[in-house]
Amino acid sequence: MSQRTLNSLFNPKSIAIIGASNTHRRAGYVIMKNLLAGTFSGPIMPVTPKYQAVQGVLAYQNIESLPLIPDLAIICTAAHRVPNIVETLAQFGCKVAIINASGMAQEIDSAGIDCLTLAKQHAKKYGMRLLGPNSLGMILPTLGLNASLAHSNAHQGKIAFVSQSAAICTTVLDWANNKGIGFSSFISLGDATDIDFDELLDYLGRDSKTSAIMLYIDSINEKRHFLSAARAAARNKPILVIKSGRSLEGTDAAKLHTGGVVGNDAVYEAAFRRAGMLRVNDLIELFAAVETLAHSSALQGERLAIVTNGGGPAVLALDELMLGGGKNATLDTETYDKLNTLLPSTWSGQNPVDIGGDADAKRYTEALKILMDSQIADAILVLHSPSAIGDSVDIAEAISAMIATHPNRNRVNILTNWSGEDSSYLARKHFNQVGIPTYRTPEGAVGAFMHMVEYRRNQKLLQEVPQSITQHIPTDSQTARSLLQSAHSKGRRILETHEASQILAAYGLTTIETHFADNAPAAVSLAKTIGFPVAIKVQSPDIHHKSDVHGVMLNLANADEVAHATDSIIARVKELNEHARIEGVIVQKMALTAGAQEIRVAVINDPVFGPAILLGEGGSEWEPTKDAAVALPPLNMTLARYMVIQALKTNKLKDRHLPLGLDMHSLCVMLTQLSHLIIDCPEIASLDLNPVLCAGEKVTLLDVNIQLHDTIDDNNNRLAIQPYPKELEQEAELKNGDKIMLRPILPEDEPKHLAFDNSLSDEDRYKRYFGVRSKMTHEEMAVLTQIDYAREMAFIATAKQEDGDEITLGAIRASIDPDNTEAEFAMAVRSDHQGQGLGKLLLEKLINYYKDNDTQKLSGFTMFENRSMASLAKRLGFTVTFDMEEQLIRMDMDLTS
Repeated sequence: MSQRTLNSLFNPKSIAIIGASNTHRRAGYVIMKNLLAGTFSGPIMPVTPKYQAVQGVLAYQNIESLPLIPDLAIICTAAHRVPNIVETLAQFGCKVAIINASGMAQEIDSAGIDCLTLAKQHAKKYGMRLLGPNSLGMILPTLGLNASLAHSNAHQGKIAFVSQSAAICTTVLDWANNKGIGFSSFISLGDATDIDFDELLDYLGRDSKTSAIMLYIDSINEKRHFLSAARAAARNKPILVIKSGRSLEGTDAAKLHTGGVVGNDAVYEAAFRRAGMLRVNDLIELFAAVETLAHSSALQGERLAIVTNGGGPAVLALDELMLGGGKNATLDTETYDKLNTLLPSTWSGQNPVDIGGDADAKRYTEALKILMDSQIADAILVLHSPSAIGDSVDIAEAISAMIATHPNRNRVNILTNWSGEDSSYLARKHFNQVGIPTYRTPEGAVGAFMHMVEYRRNQKLLQEVPQSITQHIPTDSQTARSLLQSAHSKGRRILETHEASQILAAYGLTTIETHFADNAPAAVSLAKTIGFPVAIKVQSPDIHHKSDVHGVMLNLANADEVAHATDSIIARVKELNEHARIEGVIVQKMALTAGAQEIRVAVINDPVFGPAILLGEGGSEWEPTKDAAVALPPLNMTLARYMVIQALKTNKLKDRHLPLGLDMHSLCVMLTQLSHLIIDCPEIASLDLNPVLCAGEKVTLLDVNIQLHDTIDDNNNRLAIQPYPKELEQEAELKNGDKIMLRPILPEDEPKHLAFDNSLSDEDRYKRYFGVRSKMTHEEMAVLTQIDYAREMAFIATAKQEDGDEITLGAIRASIDPDNTEAEFAMAVRSDHQGQGLGKLLLEKLINYYKDNDTQKLSGFTMFENRSMASLAKRLGFTVTFDMEEQLIRMDMDLTS
């Protein structure tokens, strides 16, 4: 993944069109026409042996005859010609090419290799990048560049749009042009065989010309890279995504469209949420979101006030707001009094503020000004229904003029809805022209506002400090893996409760007392030992749902009932499924369920994102897309709580308010324990806990089914999100003999990391931050502690105090560019622990980490006053240079030598 080569895509100085044409309707004709119609200032060089000139521009017979190496090439030929063209371009020195052709994977050469594979091989050999195939091209309005097959150009704006579907591209472009909405970049990704969403997100996330990003996705190829890039970009600017394939049939169609692997839609939803992106469900929502992003500033809060000349539309808007979990602004006494003086006696007296059906431009602007002057709302929705008294265009113009000069115009977001068609069209067009969001319906306006609210909530949630429960969770991964590997070596692929209980116990998960019996007498003996009443369940590796074969009998009160149940179950199962291997029965102590609630928890292995945790109601059958809340591991207590809230909010889980029932803390602990198990044990293919008995603080797994992979994969890349790298923990000793722990930082470390930062002396803070700075905010601390281990690293040194509490003594961190070429580090040591060799231990730890990570270079800067840091770096092998102009010391180490 090279961001450097993407510069040639986003900032080309010269362009070659391979297969340029004078024939109408040919791709080479449309591309040339669109390029020449723009204001791109660089050379445009058509390449074709058919014509001396293409649309008045001198043509070149072949690539080799071009007068200069093009930064960007656009290949407009048939699929079978593309591999040779890519090879020639790459050898010539071109860095990026856009491929319009489709069907390359189906074109096979004489050696049996498809054209897509050949083209990728040629490009990779010479370091060339490919956008496509099956790409519509791209539009960069800031450069006046339209290198696309689109039917029209795009206006200049601050939104980047990236789509796998060419048809969606042209639809969005047509709509945006009608609304006067512009883009910073407009990119058709096509089949994403090389350049993919992750690289574009990395680039656009850093692009100063882009304030928001929108994606249309059929499928994802690089799960970890995608989520890492999305999370990094979403911290700074909103990312909205529309994902096709919400139904099973739609999933199949999406797979055919791009040829990619298409996973479970509910897992996609969880991944988007985890990365801080906001999903919209259809094009109508997408258009509304574009409208909002194009014209609105970031929300300062969630309170919405409504001004209207009609009660009905206001009620519709309020219903949409409250049912969507929004917040209705409340009028304070001062605002009420001002409105009461202005408005007729028949006004609503509350929010929504109904100013009357005879409201004119003056009444609208004065009422809106009173609300903008106040502090009661973070956004105001202005509604207007057609009226014979107040001209809709006059009102729109008066409102926009007032907003433009109001001192709070950047603090309070204004949204509008002018209902109707003919009478409202010109007013909506005026709002588009002056950059005020406008919508066709009250519900659409509120829906767009709630998108802004959801994005704000997602970002705040991802910054929450999770509660630390590590000390309460036994995580004996060695025992669990030993048991799993033993079962695997014996050919067992399904482990039920009596076998799984030891594995689960290694992670602090509680199962009901369970034993295995191979016949009725053994079952009776076990039942007497554990005590009546008991449950008897069939044990068979061929039966996943015991209830399907009536393989469960409950509340057996004595030995006769147990013996009869055992014989009956075995006989019944043999009759219903003669091929099933019946090993015997499971004997379980009956759980006391009075006042408790049964739920279901499972882990599936998604083909795109890997392991995913599911939470929902109990039952033998469920469809994850419909019946479960989904989250990706790793989970901490905050993320587990968010999962439970999502389950309750979407009615996937019902709080039945039983005497014992659901306890949020205990349920979150169980989900976090399960997450640790899944992370540590790659042998587990899937896991089903059905049912789980929630009895207040006690959570018991009544029935467990663990399925193992046929082959064991130790590769951590099976997880979409890189978990905490526990293997990097290291015990060490300072010069004074104190024992310390060097380890990666955790989100739970935020309070102690803040205390550490505050413990630095004024001089140390000055050296660390290159100047005087105030104390860290929670938002800043969240960025420092909630890191993505896939693309950054921070090591801290901790020590145990006499009271057993842990204290942070020092920290070193480095972030790496997406190309993994250079990591830049910064370090600080607690003022009262300097001179004990702690800085050397931290810096050596970081050097070794990035060497193992195959990073090429480690660098850092320090102030002239911090000569001790420079001296340490030099002793460890850094090249130290002095920048006299910037008054800084630069430290560089080549990690490849």
